[in-house]
Amino acid sequence: MKIEVHEYEKVISSNKLLSNINMSLSSGNIYGFQGKNGSGKTMLMRAISGLILPTSGYVEVDGKRIGKDIDFPQDIGVLIENPGFIGSYSGFKNLKLLASLKNKVKDEQICKLMKQLALDPNDEKKYRKYSLGMKQKLGIIAAIMEEPEIIILDEPFNALDEKSCEIVNEMLFKIKANNKIIIIACHDKEELFKIADVVYVIENGEVKKTIDVKAEKNN
Repeated sequence: MKIEVHEYEKVISSNKLLSNINMSLSSGNIYGFQGKNGSGKTMLMRAISGLILPTSGYVEVDGKRIGKDIDFPQDIGVLIENPGFIGSYSGFKNLKLLASLKNKVKDEQICKLMKQLALDPNDEKKYRKYSLGMKQKLGIIAAIMEEPEIIILDEPFNALDEKSCEIVNEMLFKIKANNKIIIIACHDKEELFKIADVVYVIENGEVKKTIDVKAEKNN
């Protein structure tokens, strides 16, 4: 699997939100997007997900151009902003409903992932009554449970305690080992550098710096 972002630019109402973005992402790696709020991290994730289309340039997934050959990457799990869970359903019921769309994940796997992140699959509490941390955990599980070829997580560590962050990292390392592309946006440099192989520093909608974290760790 390969994602190519080429000369990508996005302009809305004369505001240049993304400018001259070039990157090549390949399977078996975790890529970090580092930057302050409003830097363009989320917009770039939307671009790669096919949720927005470029003013110029393009995104290709395995040679297929988004907006021309495909509308969205075919095998992708995404956590961007607020997931569309049903407020009156329990956490397990929400995940089971999502899983039923493709029938790739069994109830046992959903239960296992929930327990790993200290969520009780038998808890009948409605999603709308979940704490921020519980909602974040459920969103992460929804994005990763089918182990798609591409996983995109926007600020996944928000509202999580230190132990939960470590568990999420372990989950992502295991998924990466199965030759997936994982993209994480995070404003916390320390947290991002723990997990990422390559970090793109984004400011004002542009990639200002590319850091090969894996190479630095090996030196």
